[in-house]
Amino acid sequence: MRNKEDITNWFKDLQDNICQSLETLDGLASFKEDHWERPNAGGGGRSRVITNGSLIEKGGVNFSAVHGDLPEKIQNALGFGPSTFYATGVSIVLHPVNPWVPIIHMNVRYFETESLKDHQSTYWFGGGIDLTPHYVNATSGHYIHQRLKEACDKTDPSYYSRFKKWADNYFYIKHREETRGVGGIFYDHLNEEKESHSFEDLWEFHQNVGKAFIPIYAHYANTNRDKPYSKEHLDWQRLRRGRYVEFNLVWDRGTKFGLDTNGRTESILMSMPPQADWVYDHQPAAGTPEAESLKWLKKDINWLADA
Repeated sequence: MRNKEDITNWFKDLQDNICQSLETLDGLASFKEDHWERPNAGGGGRSRVITNGSLIEKGGVNFSAVHGDLPEKIQNALGFGPSTFYATGVSIVLHPVNPWVPIIHMNVRYFETESLKDHQSTYWFGGGIDLTPHYVNATSGHYIHQRLKEACDKTDPSYYSRFKKWADNYFYIKHREETRGVGGIFYDHLNEEKESHSFEDLWEFHQNVGKAFIPIYAHYANTNRDKPYSKEHLDWQRLRRGRYVEFNLVWDRGTKFGLDTNGRTESILMSMPPQADWVYDHQPAAGTPEAESLKWLKKDINWLADA
């Protein structure tokens, strides 16, 4: 049975568990917590940021639960009339110290609305996990896609291919004509009306995605964190971080939703890296790992078959 309080509390526990696991994985830094509320609105959240670790240069694991009147701009985008809304979830972005360790992002959220006219309500789940390596080759996406397929298959064997394609299309930097990274899965507006699954099935799927985060990140972190790197590798890392910034500020719907609903700006923009660069018309030399990486930033790569 649908219960937003139970969902909200699960997200709080997910934030706690992930933060504890990341502190153990990093081994040096710890999270600083910031409680916040929405002024002249409803709800708030817990922003947790970790910086200057042995593994994580900057990262955030945010929980929020906000409510109020749905802004007219979002009403129009969703095709709703005047409504109230409730939104809760956890959002994560980690920027590593070592350029060989990828950036990772996860967002798992729950959203419900109620019409002010007839009090009809609806709900949906949305979210996903995606990976953005600074250096990409034929095997970079294998592990994350394997783990995410397993999580999807527990609920519906069609979900992985469907949500993988959704991620390829969503995490696409249109003005650069390249994907943000190797993708993952992305989904939105999942509810009983649109899916052949019950609320309980969809909620379990959503939980499985959230629980997949730490095993995926630990694999990439432990595989790559001790690889040596040079100034040239750091230069490339900052350029790829610049692409990450471009996507989040130009195309990401979550960023826009947060700002449009008077969310807390510091928490919304915690996804920004500590340093990023933009070099005019940068073209990596042929045959370099940097040039090889650009070849793989395309949609519809079968990371399971190509591994």
